[in-house]
Amino acid sequence: MLCSEWVPDTGLELFRTHIISDGAVQSRTVEGILEQIERERNGETVERSLLRSLLGMLSDLQVYKDSFEQRFLMETNRLYAAEGQRFMQDRDVPEYLHHVAQRLEEENDRVISYLDQSTQKPLIATVEKQLLEEHMSAILQKGLRILLDENRVCELTLLYELFSKVKGGLTALLQAWREYIKSFGAEIVSSPERDKEMVQELLDFKDKMDHVMQRCFQRNDSFINAMKEAFESFINKRPNKPAELIAKYVDSKLRAGNKEATEEELERILDKIMIIFRFIHGKDVFEAFYKKDLAKRLLVGKSASVDAEKSMLSKLKHECGAAFTSKLEGMFKDMELSKDIMIQFKQYMQNQSDPSNIELTVNILTMGYWPSYTPMDVHLPTEMVKLQEVFKLFYLGKHSGRKLQWQPTLGHAVLKTEFKEGKKELQVSLFQTLVLLMFNETEEFSMEEIRTATGIEDDELKRTLQSLACGKARVLNKTPRGKDVEDGDSFQFNSDFRHKLFRIKINQIQMKETVEEQVSTTERVFQDRQYHIDAAVVRIMKMRKTLSHNLLVSELYNQLKFPVKPADLKKRIESLIDRDYMERDKENPNQYHYVA
Repeated sequence: MLCSEWVPDTGLELFRTHIISDGAVQSRTVEGILEQIERERNGETVERSLLRSLLGMLSDLQVYKDSFEQRFLMETNRLYAAEGQRFMQDRDVPEYLHHVAQRLEEENDRVISYLDQSTQKPLIATVEKQLLEEHMSAILQKGLRILLDENRVCELTLLYELFSKVKGGLTALLQAWREYIKSFGAEIVSSPERDKEMVQELLDFKDKMDHVMQRCFQRNDSFINAMKEAFESFINKRPNKPAELIAKYVDSKLRAGNKEATEEELERILDKIMIIFRFIHGKDVFEAFYKKDLAKRLLVGKSASVDAEKSMLSKLKHECGAAFTSKLEGMFKDMELSKDIMIQFKQYMQNQSDPSNIELTVNILTMGYWPSYTPMDVHLPTEMVKLQEVFKLFYLGKHSGRKLQWQPTLGHAVLKTEFKEGKKELQVSLFQTLVLLMFNETEEFSMEEIRTATGIEDDELKRTLQSLACGKARVLNKTPRGKDVEDGDSFQFNSDFRHKLFRIKINQIQMKETVEEQVSTTERVFQDRQYHIDAAVVRIMKMRKTLSHNLLVSELYNQLKFPVKPADLKKRIESLIDRDYMERDKENPNQYHYVA
């Protein structure tokens, strides 16, 4: 038994000593093997069984590592270093990525077919270093934007897989992905000419990035967090505007007449909106515009769905807390209470000895909940004034101590009108109502006569007359004809008016009103912010008694829920010092003391 094992071992030892250890024989053998491998790498077919036998022999003789592997890895390094440089210049990134994947597959196949298993790790590391690690920056700079812009899911998946193999690969990809989102997002947010489409573009962009995250980047937490940081960064580069436009986008979806979506689809849209909303710092701007639009929807009965409205309110409450939505919830309560009051008022009117032929509906709005409206005194017909007084008597009889202030700018009416074609109903604003009722007396009025009779201020009156005489439903004729209303114009009732509908809504022409509304709403937000800053400073100083400027500013940043500049905080602190709420330390001007 000992003899049978000893003979082959001795044979191998003799073969190694007298043949393979010969420099010339070893060199020619290894060069022959390397030549065959290079030919195979260049696409030629070689006899793999012969290579397997030769390399198996070198392994059995225990000279595989010293005589073959070292030279093989050097040749591999040289080959792929040159190939990497050449291909990065000549090919686009998608093609290059597929080439790298193919090369790695080929080398792994070589290990399975004829190389020793121990060679796999250093071989693959060499290929990855020369084809990937050396070109990471170039691949990302040259190709990432194209891959993301064109939504190349296959290549993005491959990019992630390849970069995860090399040291620092995913870190480099993560940084480039973050910068891409910031850059692309800033283009959407920073272009005023794209404001109309901004919110839809943001939603589409977020959907696209989510898709890449799930399909290509394996829902990697680091990439998810980087995406959130990038969105929060670019969306706040332009303060206030995105918040305003998101509020208007929600309004467009919740308004009656939006037939784009079913209730389920609307719910999905609102969920997506909340994700974008989450990134915004100035949520008070959103609240101001949302409140203004919600008021219009509720007061004009233009809300598409009460369920959708309450669902949105619930989402905002969950995101921002009860304090954020308390006024909005108050608006809904006012509308529900007003319905109950109107049921009681109708019963009250049935018991009156002198019932009116006008059906009055009143919404009682709690002043603190609703947007502020500029009061305007107009001349109402005697019948309307009388009915107002009846309601006032009824309401104050039930709620003594309260004060009612009528808001004619929010009023609307349905007028029964007779044209040559037949009877129609006109759904109009209170200002349009006051103008049209004048034509019960005579056929024609001048601009000046209408102004005197109605008391409507100039700009509002011009808008009102323009909507009645220059819009789609021209129930008045204007002399001279034209799109604009001038002081010398006169107006006649258009008895020849025709329309296919029985009830016609005549829209009040806005004419740049939206710009004024935006400015006034934004100004109110800034005014509110000053009050919040003042209150926070006093609250902190009352509790701490003495505080340095830096610590006070730091505390304020922790408490305030909107973006604010240090210079603005300094102004508010100076204002409070002037009003004796606090004082500077006599020896250290950066130290403040609370004044009780």
